[in-house]
Amino acid sequence: MAALNGLASALESYRGRDRLIRTLGYCCQLVGGVLVEQCPARSEMGTRLLVVSAQLSHCRTVLRLFDDLAMFVYTKQYGLGSEEKDVFVRWLSVLGNVADQLYYPCEHVAWAADAKVLRMDSARWWTLSTALWGFSLLLGVARSLWTVLRLRQRLRSPMANLTSRLPQSKQRAIEVRMHSEVLTLLSNLADLANAVHWLPPGVLWAGRFPPWLVGLMGTISSLLSIYQAAQASGQPEAASP
Repeated sequence: MAALNGLASALESYRGRDRLIRTLGYCCQLVGGVLVEQCPARSEMGTRLLVVSAQLSHCRTVLRLFDDLAMFVYTKQYGLGSEEKDVFVRWLSVLGNVADQLYYPCEHVAWAADAKVLRMDSARWWTLSTALWGFSLLLGVARSLWTVLRLRQRLRSPMANLTSRLPQSKQRAIEVRMHSEVLTLLSNLADLANAVHWLPPGVLWAGRFPPWLVGLMGTISSLLSIYQAAQASGQPEAASP
């Protein structure tokens, strides 16, 4: 009952509902892709699951029409990251915020072009929005990797063995943050693999993923996101992007 209440509570929030829709969409693509490619007798069911996946993805696209303001407020609050001590992390975050801010209007134009609201070719706008998403993910990978390396270096420094310099509770906090950053790194890498796949042919492995592999990468990323959200809900609230 507690799990059911937790799920209902998560679904009352926009982020919680988006995580569930995203996970279901990629799971349908994963299972549907496997059925279509590996099980000819179940290909009809696989095709239906792929249709469901496409509709859930479209649903998320429409919901993101209202994300610009929230992103703008976050970007404005972060500013140039004056509170961030690490200069490298600060500028990676600033560039990531700019890419995320530009991503939304580009996707909105692409959606409007597909819906015939605007008379223009949507392909270039989808490419631009995907490129911005991929650039943001790449910055996120670099930020998480840098943070993990710095935290690991801090734990292995001679000071880490001195209780008076680095208390046990502080070491535990560093380990928890490292664990979180590793999960974020893996999630971003999975999404980055898909982002490259959706770029125009000729860019690395663009267009080469079968549907089930796209679903697998997305499912991994989505489940990691849900796991991190569940962990965060069980801890004291902290500011996070």
